[in-house]
Amino acid sequence: QVQLVESGGGLVQAGGSLRLSCADSRSIFSINAMGWYRQAPGKQRELVAVINSGGNTNYANSVKGRFFISRGAAKNTVYLQMNSLKPEDTAVYYCNADLSSGTGTRYNYWGQGTQVTVSS
Repeated sequence: QVQLVESGGGLVQAGGSLRLSCADSRSIFSINAMGWYRQAPGKQRELVAVINSGGNTNYANSVKGRFFISRGAAKNTVYLQMNSLKPEDTAVYYCNADLSSGTGTRYNYWGQGTQVTVSS
């Protein structure tokens, strides 16, 4: 059973940094891609950053040059380093995992979300 556990959210002043972590320590599935999405109050959930099994990354235009996604040494772990944070980055951040089982069945999972609040 896959369970994504997120950590690292919190309150920070504008211009500050946070690092989010997401791990699934119990999964035996293979990663196709892992990423981060965010949802601000009254807005739709949007992609922030994603990294695939080949290490290729993709970022939302609004975070390019400020946020950096990376994979951890531990299996099925991903980080999001967020620098130069702005009040408009305030949102609940969700980890997402696109996984495949040994039989090739594809699964998609979400973490519970972690709040990031940037004060001006």
